[in-house]
Amino acid sequence: MKVLLIKDVYKLGRAGDVKKVADGYGRNFLISQGFAVLATAGAMKQIEKIKSQAEIRRSAQNSELKSLADQIQGVTLTFPAKAGETGKLYGSITTQDLATALTEKVRFEVKRQQVDVRPIRTLGEFTAHVRLTMDLVPEVKVIVHREGESADSVKEGGEGQAEEQKEAKPKRAGRKPKEEAKAEQAAPTPEA
Repeated sequence: MKVLLIKDVYKLGRAGDVKKVADGYGRNFLISQGFAVLATAGAMKQIEKIKSQAEIRRSAQNSELKSLADQIQGVTLTFPAKAGETGKLYGSITTQDLATALTEKVRFEVKRQQVDVRPIRTLGEFTAHVRLTMDLVPEVKVIVHREGESADSVKEGGEGQAEEQKEAKPKRAGRKPKEEAKAEQAAPTPEA
């Protein structure tokens, strides 16, 4: 199904674009929510008008939310969480948790759909993107640390955990791969 976008749609396109989408997605979401119309001959004549209106709307939104994007850019959110020995969390930090914490920090309602990050399931530092508009996507730093420890321990402990995991990696039992065996045979042995 071909649709003409009336509004900007994240990960699909900007207003005025003609896109080919799945029938169900077009009929049940894009058209019903008012994001698009069927790409008919009559609608195609409206492309320039739709693009110009969208450009005006987009520039107004960008200028309105520019100061908010500057506030959000560089914000650091810290979350204490229960975690196992390997650094894996009991549960996860979701986009709803991030949106709630960000709303409290900047005093502007951020919805969970605007936060673009996968659920966080390990200790460490992460980067989340907040989609205010198609053009304004500030980054937020997220630090997840173990309950009872300081957030600084994540920076120090994260490197230490990686080294411990490398050392604790068990040796493989059994035969060596052919490439390693050939390399050992070809390597000259040092004579004393």
